[in-house]
Amino acid sequence: MDKDMTLLIAGVLLWSLVHFIPSVGHSFKQSLTGKLGEDGYKGVFSLLLVAALLMMVFGWRSIDQPGFLYALPLWTRHLGMLLIVIAFILFVAAGVPTRIKQIVRHPQLTGVAIWAAAHLMMNGDSRSLVLFGGLGTWAILEMVLINRRDGEWVKADVPAMGQEVKILIISLVAVTIAIFAHPWLAGVAII
Repeated sequence: MDKDMTLLIAGVLLWSLVHFIPSVGHSFKQSLTGKLGEDGYKGVFSLLLVAALLMMVFGWRSIDQPGFLYALPLWTRHLGMLLIVIAFILFVAAGVPTRIKQIVRHPQLTGVAIWAAAHLMMNGDSRSLVLFGGLGTWAILEMVLINRRDGEWVKADVPAMGQEVKILIISLVAVTIAIFAHPWLAGVAII
């Protein structure tokens, strides 16, 4: 394994471990918060996530010849793009009251899992398996752990319909930005 793949793997692992602290390491989180204060804990948490993101981006971009593992039929690319739009809608819906939260308990994590699955459909190389397989696995495990920690699902109140339209518009703008930023982030143009 080359050092670039190691950087990518380390980024995915750091991202996952930092996110697992609130869901399974409650006593560790309390200990850190006691030592650093709430703002200090949030600052360290944020810095570690930024470091993980940078490790993933630079690890991904520095792998010149990823090993090719599989190829799915061409039509799965269209399905993959549709799934990415759905993932963005779920991701945006997580931050505001929405009817989606009546159906999906963890819209943001579900969005990450769908986003990861869509990328695995469209990319059959080793770095994709590490990045998207790793983040998809993290998102699914995180949902299971949060459900175990929080117990029964208490659904939020149903918001006004205008909120759904707003979420759709914001999601489509976010997808558009992601499409244009994709060559810079991943080194791969979508359009």
